[in-house]
Amino acid sequence: MNLPVILIIAGAFLAFTLLVILLGGPSVGKAKTRRLAMVRDRHAASTEAVVAAQMRKTIQASGGRNNSSFTNLMPRREELEKRIRRSGKGWSLTQYLFASMALFVAVTGAMLVIRAPFLLAALLGTMIGLGLPYMIVGMAIKKRVKQFNARFPDAIDLLVRGLRSGLPVTETFQVVSQELPGPVGEEFKGVIERIRIGNTMEAALLETAEMIGTPEFQFFCITIQIQRETGGNLAETLANLSDVLRKRAQMKLKIRAMSSEAKASAYIVGALPFFVFGIVWSMNPEYLAGFFYEERLIITGLGGLVWMSIGVGIMAKMISFEI
Repeated sequence: MNLPVILIIAGAFLAFTLLVILLGGPSVGKAKTRRLAMVRDRHAASTEAVVAAQMRKTIQASGGRNNSSFTNLMPRREELEKRIRRSGKGWSLTQYLFASMALFVAVTGAMLVIRAPFLLAALLGTMIGLGLPYMIVGMAIKKRVKQFNARFPDAIDLLVRGLRSGLPVTETFQVVSQELPGPVGEEFKGVIERIRIGNTMEAALLETAEMIGTPEFQFFCITIQIQRETGGNLAETLANLSDVLRKRAQMKLKIRAMSSEAKASAYIVGALPFFVFGIVWSMNPEYLAGFFYEERLIITGLGGLVWMSIGVGIMAKMISFEI
C-alpha cells in the first residue's frame, strides 16, 4: 500500500470522526435528567433547594454551550466569533480566516518546493492553517483570563466597600468599571451597558460569565443570584467570596510550584527529538532529506509524531490539577 492510499484513508477517517462529533446530538439520558431537575426546581420550597437550583442554572447557562476543541477548529461562525471576542484583541473574523488561508498556502507551497508529496503538503498545510491561529487565539484568551482572575478579588473588595457605604449594586459596578483597568474594568463596563439597554442584572452577568468562562466569575454570579433569591447581607457574602478566591489563587500557585519539575521534564522530553533533528539537519542535511520524499521514512516520521503526541498528552494530563 503506497503513501497516497494511506493518506486518503487517514483523511477519510479524520473526516468521519469530525462528522460524528459535529452531528452527534445530546444524550437522551442527560436531557431527561435535566428536565426532571428543572421540574424539581420549580417546586422547591426550602432555601437549600433554591440555592442548589440557582447554582445549576448558572453553571448550565455559563458552561452548557462549550464545544470540544475539535468542533472549535471547524469554521463555525458563532464559535469563532466568540473565541475572538474572548481574546480581547479586536480581531475580526475576516482577518482570522485570511490568516488561516495564508498559512495554508505558505506551508503547502513550502512543502511542494522541497518536493514533498502533494497530499502530505496539503495535509500539513491544513493542520497548521487551522491549528496555529486557534493556538494563538487560545493563548490570548488564556492570558486575558489570567489577568482577569488576578484583579478580580480587588474588584470584589471595591464592590464590598461601595455596598457598605450605601451605594446600590449597579452603581458599584460602575465604580469598578472606572477604577480598575484591564479586562476586569472592560467586563464590568459591558455588564453596565447591557443593563442600560434593558437587560436584567442576572442576564447581563450570565452573558459575561459565558464570555469569560472562568469559575471565579461563575461563583460571583451564583452569589448575586442567591442573594437576590434568598436575601441577606450581600457585602458580607462578597467579602467571604473575595477571601475564597484569594485562597484559591494561592492554592493554584502552590500546585504550580509542586508540578514545575514534572512540567520541565515533559518539556525536555517533548522538545528533545526536534532538537536532535535540527542539530543533525544542520550538520548533514542529506542524511535526513529522505524524511521529506521517501514514503517509508515519511510514514515512520508521522507514526513517531503520533506516538510523541500521545505521550505528551498523557504527561499533560498527569500534571494537570483542577481546584
